[in-house]
Amino acid sequence: MYAIHYYEDKTSVLTRACRTVPSVDDIVKIKGRTGKVISVLMVKENVYHAFVEFEKVVDRSKTATYDFGKKKRR
Repeated sequence: MYAIHYYEDKTSVLTRACRTVPSVDDIVKIKGRTGKVISVLMVKENVYHAFVEFEKVVDRSKTATYDFGKKKRR
């Protein structure tokens, strides 16, 4: 068993005990967010640091367009 610490921009996201170590360019899903492993650093014999880059979250309510010019006449 390996202790894998996942980091995003020097911020610890998750610490997990796994049987396998993630490799570079693996797709991981942590806390409902999809990300890609950028690099893996071996700290000790069974402790690894995995640096992850998550996909950016897009707020769909701000990207939706609404036409204010046309309104129904009654």
